[in-house]
Amino acid sequence: MSDGIVKRSVSIAGHRTSVSLEAPFWEALRAIAASRARSVQSLIGEIDAGRGGQNLSSAIRVFVLRSVQGVVGAPAEGSPARTAVPEPPGRTPI
Repeated sequence: MSDGIVKRSVSIAGHRTSVSLEAPFWEALRAIAASRARSVQSLIGEIDAGRGGQNLSSAIRVFVLRSVQGVVGAPAEGSPARTAVPEPPGRTPI
């Protein structure tokens, strides 16, 4: 596995764009999407819709980090609580 930057083209709300992420982030994003029975593209669309003015690649990395923190388990004593990123209300997995 290479940890280099991998650029992929995605379509978000009918617009083609490219996203550059390190290979481990792409792998984690694929695993998260699969665990939710969704496509990576639909997950990126959801992240895009909620990112505000944040760079899309950065928003994806933060999403992956928060998702992984929720899976890792209980926080160490004295550290902030870790929570999983919930599915948006009314969202049905694709």
